[in-house]
Amino acid sequence: MTIALDPSDISPAVPAPAESEPPTAGRTESSEEFWVQQPEPEAAEASAHEPGDEPAEEPSSEGTTGEPSAQETAGEPSAQESVTDADPVVVRDAKDFGVYARTGGWAFALKVARSVRPGGQPAEGTAATKVSAKAFAELAGCSPERVMRYYKAWDMAADDGVVPQFEVLVPGEDIELPDADVWLSYYTSRNSASSVRGQAISAAAEAEGIRPTKALEVAENPTALRAAILADPGTAEAARGALLDRMKEDPALQTEMARAIARTDDLKKAVASEAKAADRIGYVRQIVENGQIKTPAGQTVEAPAELRAEAERHLSLLDELDDSEEAGEWASEAYDTVKGLVAKAVEEDPALRVQERRTKFYNSLQKATKVFEELTLDEVMEEDIYEADMLQRLESLQEAIGTCISALRRATTTS
Repeated sequence: MTIALDPSDISPAVPAPAESEPPTAGRTESSEEFWVQQPEPEAAEASAHEPGDEPAEEPSSEGTTGEPSAQETAGEPSAQESVTDADPVVVRDAKDFGVYARTGGWAFALKVARSVRPGGQPAEGTAATKVSAKAFAELAGCSPERVMRYYKAWDMAADDGVVPQFEVLVPGEDIELPDADVWLSYYTSRNSASSVRGQAISAAAEAEGIRPTKALEVAENPTALRAAILADPGTAEAARGALLDRMKEDPALQTEMARAIARTDDLKKAVASEAKAADRIGYVRQIVENGQIKTPAGQTVEAPAELRAEAERHLSLLDELDDSEEAGEWASEAYDTVKGLVAKAVEEDPALRVQERRTKFYNSLQKATKVFEELTLDEVMEEDIYEADMLQRLESLQEAIGTCISALRRATTTS
């Protein structure tokens, strides 16, 4: 409760405590935690009413509409409130908050560093009053592991010359502490950070420019990671990129992902479609980069200038597509266009056309020969697999081969 007093009723010597203020017994003016600043005599005289003046209307803490003033809404002290009248407990909390705001975890690490005796150090000199981490934890009402995390953070910072070593610290002595941002470079609140897995995660986090504690938190809660991936496209995209990078160096993960895709029909179809599009884009890219075309019969020849320019145009359109755009339709259009130009180039070159047909015929002859050679006639004689249709087909094939041989002989004689 705030009490408004007339300034003339306030003694300039000792201010009267507010109703909510505890008794001041036992306090001295030299107290380190709390003191009352005495008003200057000039300020006291200026604040008193001059004789004959009408008393000014007491300012209201509310506006005409009954709403709190903007000053009080912002949390700033009003005319009826002064920081010098604050309760000493509040003053101490404010000071502690200010120390933590400036230094972060260093404020608590200092308490550990100056009060906990390092392992192996004899209890003598300044260390005589120090205690073990276990005893300190019991006094603090927390676990020894938590105390040791602060202890180790201070130890690493001391090795880097950021803070003093344990041996020079005296219990209860304050020193100048580093900024709060520096604390995050040495402290981790998670036990997993000390494991091999945790160290690998921390190293990867530092390489990505983020705090290791963030990465460790995600690694310790896969369910939360799964929920974020399912709910947020941005998180899913980041996870996809990370998996692709990981699979480059993890053959086991490659196998697992391939198996999972092969067992899912929708994914299997999507992979087949993307593979087809990638092959078509590769066909166009090969013409642009190597300046050669592959004919339908399998020949590799120099690409005409017109064909190569058209391939470059389609490839530039494909390269300008965003990752979110489907490339299948564009790849099909580029492939069909370039393939049509390849066929046109073959037909317009007499020598290339003849060679193309010769190569095509020879390829077909090789395939037919290989298929006939794979027929196992011994099985026909040993087992009863004969059917009349088989003989009819072979007779038709013999007749076709005879016609082909005669045509080739006539062509040879004519040439």
